[in-house]
Amino acid sequence: MNRALNPASNFIRQIIEEDVRANKNDGRVVTRFPPEPNGYLHIGHAKSICLNFGTAEHFGGHCNLRFDDTNPEKESLEYVESIKRDVRWLGYEFDKHLLHASDYFQQLYEYAVQLIERDKAYVCSLSAEQMRAQRGTLTAPGTNSPFRNRSIAENLDLFTRMRQGEFDDGEHVLRAKIDMASPNINMRDPALYRVRHLSHQLTGDSWCIYPMYDFTQCLSDAIEGVTHSLCTLEFEDHRPLYDWVLDNVDAPCHPQQIEFSRLSLDYTIMSKRLLTELVSENYVAGWDDPRMPTISGLRRRGYTPASVRDFCDRIGVTKKDNIIEMGVLENSVRADLELRTPRVMGVLRPLRIVIDNYPDDRVEEFEAANHPQDASMGTRTVPFCRELYIERDDFLEDPPKKFFRMAPGREVRLRYAYFITCTDVIKDNAGNIVTLHCRYDPDSRGGKSPDGRKVKATIHWVSARHAFAAEVRLYDRLFTVPDPLGDKERDFKSFLNGESLKLVASAQLEPSLANAEPASHFQFERLGYFYVDPVDSMPGMPRFNRTVTLRDTWAKQAPRNAASNKG
Repeated sequence: MNRALNPASNFIRQIIEEDVRANKNDGRVVTRFPPEPNGYLHIGHAKSICLNFGTAEHFGGHCNLRFDDTNPEKESLEYVESIKRDVRWLGYEFDKHLLHASDYFQQLYEYAVQLIERDKAYVCSLSAEQMRAQRGTLTAPGTNSPFRNRSIAENLDLFTRMRQGEFDDGEHVLRAKIDMASPNINMRDPALYRVRHLSHQLTGDSWCIYPMYDFTQCLSDAIEGVTHSLCTLEFEDHRPLYDWVLDNVDAPCHPQQIEFSRLSLDYTIMSKRLLTELVSENYVAGWDDPRMPTISGLRRRGYTPASVRDFCDRIGVTKKDNIIEMGVLENSVRADLELRTPRVMGVLRPLRIVIDNYPDDRVEEFEAANHPQDASMGTRTVPFCRELYIERDDFLEDPPKKFFRMAPGREVRLRYAYFITCTDVIKDNAGNIVTLHCRYDPDSRGGKSPDGRKVKATIHWVSARHAFAAEVRLYDRLFTVPDPLGDKERDFKSFLNGESLKLVASAQLEPSLANAEPASHFQFERLGYFYVDPVDSMPGMPRFNRTVTLRDTWAKQAPRNAASNKG
């Protein structure tokens, strides 16, 4: 893929630049992105993908896509394939650098044996509840396990029997022998292996013990020759354990762990566990629901890889946690789509117009530019006849002072077509406006004033006789408050936005859209950017997802929405 390297500098690049200058690791730069295949990736993972792959690319190295597949209870090949698809969609290839922690199960087991032989690990027979009770607190030290002083020979025997499947789940664990009085709780004899009689997606029934994350990650990094292990800030307190494991086995190298702040985005959540809850309890229509912050959801909504990479570049890489406004992400999407997206006309809330002085049997075609600043996109023709549809919001019977669109007796310009003036308003028995009668100026063809007079508004339209009726989905924020988790005592699902999806069953679109290809982008003039849904669309029946509005209207609404949801 032809893509300019991300030029932005950050503290991680500065560290690596100094390492390269000092010829540390012989000048090599190898990073890794190690997702757990227990769910779909979200926009926070996109930041890590761009950082890890982009950093390695910048220094002429490579990044390993390594699946941390050590918990078969929650993992599946569906998640594996979705992750590979997401990484490729973002523009990064892994080719021969596709790896799995399970590739190293035998080596990890042998490293665990090394720790036992060096009296650095022991088999503990406490239950999980007993281990938690003896772990201590942030202010009180932990208590040594009564099994801590088992002999090396006994530990080796028990660990071998764990490997052979003699014990039930939870009957024994292998623990590191470090310091139960350490101020860092992660160093209080953490578990390294546990018994799990579960079939693994890749190794089948070959193993019934599986290594823990902290033991697996550092050794997998070392086995792969990773030079810089980039991870989020919650692993900062785990770094001493990362280093301890590598220092106490015969690891081939000692990668450097560097932490950065994770991405937090307002009006959504970034917990894979809670996102799973939304999916499993049918609050959303799957992992790729366009309201979800998952990469697959963003893709189906119409976000582009370039826009996501640009967003990750804009927010930068820091050591300080902060919450990014959703508008920053949406601005990246607008900036990218503005340059590449053809313009069309569509009406979401149709109001019928009859031009009384236009011949009933006449049909004209007007030439319309596909992009106002890019002539290379060419033009198209749009049909025009006596009856049209305009957007219902473009007419007010009794308009306020600063409303310049259509009103009784007011002249406006129809985009590409004519000047028209509303002469009569027709209502149904309930008082709802159903039709506007208008007159047009035949000398204003092409929307040009014949005598220099000016109108203050230009509105879009479609021919009622030729319009194509389509389903359009209008997406908005998933939650009504910036921080749905907030007070941990409250239920985050109570803040789900009931207006996050509005279905327009029969939007009236210009006929050129009838055969729109799935995964195509369009700007509906004055309404926003739309994407032909690649899942639900059928030949001759495209369905459109609104990717983003033309401007950030939520910023003005947000204080009101937040206030209405207080408490």
